[in-house]
Amino acid sequence: MFAPHQNLSDPINRNIIRSEIEGGVDLHDLPVESTLEVETRNRAYTLVMQSDGQALISGHPEYCPEPVLVRINGSNWGGSMLKTAYLGRGMRLEFRHPGFDGLIVTSTIRDIRLLAKAA
Repeated sequence: MFAPHQNLSDPINRNIIRSEIEGGVDLHDLPVESTLEVETRNRAYTLVMQSDGQALISGHPEYCPEPVLVRINGSNWGGSMLKTAYLGRGMRLEFRHPGFDGLIVTSTIRDIRLLAKAA
């Protein structure tokens, strides 16, 4: 578990601790082709993990109605502080899309499910 760090503010320490309590997925722990369902406040996304922090993502009518290869940065608390290569409940998924400038940040993540591979 995370121990509060003296050089971080109380709100940042609280956010980090809350992310560990609410749970999430460290993307480094997932093998290639792992499939995640990420339910946010506004949408449901499907991510098929690829190598080097990339994923095929779908689920948004404008940005990814069909699977598109993006770079997953991680998730944040609605500000500029990013927990890299991590998707956490209560946080917002952040990714870079090849067809759009800047970052795409979702609404708050409600749930994350790792789908079992088909036999």
